[in-house]
Amino acid sequence: MTHTDKFKARLDEIQHLADAIDRNKTNLMEAAAYDAGFPIKITSIEVDLSVGHLRTMDEEIPWVENGQSYGTVATIFPYDAPTVMLARLGGAALLTGNTLRFSLSSQTPRSASVLAEICKPFPSIESFVGMDNRKFGRSCVEDKEVRLFFISGASAVGEVYRRQHQSFDKLFFAGPGGMPAAIVFEDANVTSAASFIARRAFINGGQYCTTLKKAYLHTSLYEEIRNQILDRVQRLKVGGALDPETDIGPIRVERTRNILQNALEKFRPARLLTGSINDETVFPLVLETENTGIPDLELFGPFLLLIPFDDPNEAAMELIKTRYGFLLSFFGSPAEKIKAIFYSHFGMVHDNPDFTFTPLRLPFGGKKASGWILERKGNDWIERDGAFIYSKELATDS
Repeated sequence: MTHTDKFKARLDEIQHLADAIDRNKTNLMEAAAYDAGFPIKITSIEVDLSVGHLRTMDEEIPWVENGQSYGTVATIFPYDAPTVMLARLGGAALLTGNTLRFSLSSQTPRSASVLAEICKPFPSIESFVGMDNRKFGRSCVEDKEVRLFFISGASAVGEVYRRQHQSFDKLFFAGPGGMPAAIVFEDANVTSAASFIARRAFINGGQYCTTLKKAYLHTSLYEEIRNQILDRVQRLKVGGALDPETDIGPIRVERTRNILQNALEKFRPARLLTGSINDETVFPLVLETENTGIPDLELFGPFLLLIPFDDPNEAAMELIKTRYGFLLSFFGSPAEKIKAIFYSHFGMVHDNPDFTFTPLRLPFGGKKASGWILERKGNDWIERDGAFIYSKELATDS
């Protein structure tokens, strides 16, 4: 098989996967709604993004055409956006000639069943539905065919597998996000900043690791941005997940509700501007504080803390105190030294961004406690961090 034929065959298989996901769009929407309360409006867009990503995988051929496959790549999908994960990691695995073996969160049994049916015709994709994820993880550690393992979750999860990294040729850990932040400098466009912060804090009920959890706003803009954020938040519809108009469905995952309750306790000195928790119904929580001693939490769900600042340098220093170097978005024109600080401390830095859903082909990954990659190089191990491209990481040059 020639180089061209090889990629044509792989792209054909990827197109068939895109077709299968597209055909099952309604099933995926309903499964996510019943599993975790994700609104069908949100899952519908996730599916469209996933299909579009797979249909354009030819764009990534120049990144991987000289690389070799690892063999078998394994992963445990998080409970949020499993179809997106299949598109990103599955598409990359197929393009690079790997076999993908995956399990799903115990929180999403219906989604797991739908994805298993989608993947059944594809010999290069193996789903392990119904297996306890600890058992699945142990099986990956013990199986010599699994050469690359991708995991996400709390810090403790990463450390469990770090101790067993020699079972693989490459071990990824992505997450936790901590409290991803935005900062708005004095010369920023107020409307653009407020719109992005409101969208990215509460999309899917704040149940993506990339959703914003705190925003530093320059005092000269603070009141106007706060008011615009509150106006946008109060127009969000909280309701049934199967209602096509719903923006935030029920928060069905108990762990997420407990995390939110704990956050309200930890941030008790802050003022609650809007929002409440009533069992599975959570109206988006917006708080404000002038305190700089902000707890450094692993936070998930519809929560946003607003903090005014005067001195850009002091605000930048506050932002990098976190253990979690996952994501930061900034608006306006910070000094070059401040930008350099941001890029050195966070895996993903968005410069005056304007999107609702994060583009799937953007590099992904964090620094510090928010992510790392351990890779075997001969007899040595290399550790690195920061944002990565899935397909590039699934092709080895050795």
